[in-house]
Amino acid sequence: MSMKRLNKILQEAGIASRRKSDEMIEMGLVVVNGHVVTELGSKADATKDFIKVSGKQINKPQSMLYYMLNKPVGYVCSNTRIDGEKIIFDLFPKKLQRLFSVGRLDKDAKGLIILTNDGEFANRVVHPSYNISKEYIVKVGEKICDYHIRVIEKGTYVDNHLVTPYKVKMVKRSTLSIILKDGKRHEIKYLVDKAQLSLVELKRVKIGNLSLGDIPNGSYTQLTNRDLDRIFQ
Repeated sequence: MSMKRLNKILQEAGIASRRKSDEMIEMGLVVVNGHVVTELGSKADATKDFIKVSGKQINKPQSMLYYMLNKPVGYVCSNTRIDGEKIIFDLFPKKLQRLFSVGRLDKDAKGLIILTNDGEFANRVVHPSYNISKEYIVKVGEKICDYHIRVIEKGTYVDNHLVTPYKVKMVKRSTLSIILKDGKRHEIKYLVDKAQLSLVELKRVKIGNLSLGDIPNGSYTQLTNRDLDRIFQ
């Protein structure tokens, strides 16, 4: 997070001392993202916000980018290639290679993965304190019964941490919808194994209220502000 007091931003930009910067703020000479700021102690992020003093822009904020990818099976969520393996950035043009994935999907899993250059946003999505749900469609090799659902609902331990699904329901006789709010590695596999089921296919279809929709396998789309809001609704 890069939020700083406006007077410090102006000082660091060589505009004026902090005291003089406060005077300029009170005079209504400082504009942030098109809005005049007159309250002392106001904060901004010079890497994201557009800041003008007396009509002149004093910074060049980095453009924040957000994409949603329908990750295919066989691709690794990494910027670094090991032993010639396929990585998700093989699916993007070179100009987007500096993005990073928000969380991960296993190599043999598919579905919704978000890529961005906004670290603060990424932390909000993956950190447990924000309580963002993720929905997975899980296909198994057996016919599912109530016993399997009860076992999965009770949860299992992953790295000495009890993982308990937020919601489990049967979609078809061999397909489950599992919604989680934890972020432990391989958690779905552990839950399915606990119920003595064999995992055939794992697909993430939703993060918060943002759905993968009908994006083709291996394709991506840029997210709008409205899409981003759906994650946190």
